Amino acid sequence: MQSDSQILEAVQQAFMGCIRPAHFTNYNHCDECEEHDEILRSRDVRTLTMKDVWNIRWDPICFISAEGFAYYFPALARLALAEPTEQGWYGSQLLFHLSCEGRGERMSACTPEQRRAVVLYLRHLVETRFEIAERYLCDEDLLQTVASWSGDANAGTDANV
Repeated sequence: MQSDSQILEAVQQAFMGCIRPAHFTNYNHCDECEEHDEILRSRDVRTLTMKDVWNIRWDPICFISAEGFAYYFPALARLALAEPTEQGWYGSQLLFHLSCEGRGERMSACTPEQRRAVVLYLRHLVETRFEIAERYLCDEDLLQTVASWSGDANAGTDANV
């Protein structure tokens, strides 16, 4: 079994070519989108913290573009490997962002190498955080998300949307 740091290194390697977007949301849409964009523009992959994304009712990742999601995925993966806090476990939120994306834009925006890294990461969560996922009632979501991303990652083709 690989360590958390080995998994994060693999994720970072796969996503290191992602260019930081000028804007992360449709910032002209509304005040909320503008505020979320400002938060994401003021951080980077190393400085994004739980405080920035933990509140599911005010989560900038819900509004992020597919390119922005790919840029920030290594940071989100890092946050989900952290121990649960009094606010909860970020892994459940990350699963939501990986599985509930409507037209599949996030998966489609990823290269085959990036999709394989997401699958490697998700399988690591199954191996090392499954009890936490059960405690937060997202164990089935975890398995379904692995299956969803695995089908596309193993095929190495664009997502069926």
